[in-house]
Amino acid sequence: MRCLTSSSKRSQRGEGKLKAIIYTLILFAAVYAAVKIVPVYVAEYQLNDKITEQARFAVVNHYTEDQIRDIIFKVIQDLDIPANREDIKVQNTNHGVMISVNYSVPVDFKVYKTEFNFSPSSEARDLMK
Repeated sequence: MRCLTSSSKRSQRGEGKLKAIIYTLILFAAVYAAVKIVPVYVAEYQLNDKITEQARFAVVNHYTEDQIRDIIFKVIQDLDIPANREDIKVQNTNHGVMISVNYSVPVDFKVYKTEFNFSPSSEARDLMK
């Protein structure tokens, strides 16, 4: 009876080490994925915030479409977002301003490549009209 107990304890110890290794690998994979993905979403959030801010200021300050496009493109360059100046759409109407940007960010996970597509936009209306 004694031999059975000690051999079963040995197999349980090995199984625990294997589970620990698997959980550690999963944890490292999750951290690696987060390091690749989180900055992409943070940059998109910051761009969206700046687009909203500029839409409001553009209405008040009566910016031209080119001035708005230049401001947004500067932010895109500062955030290292892979978008061109042509990707920035500005519609300046009698009632307000609408700004949108469409772009894709390629992400390489070494074993898998994907693209994240973003379309931040904002519209501000002139309350006086």
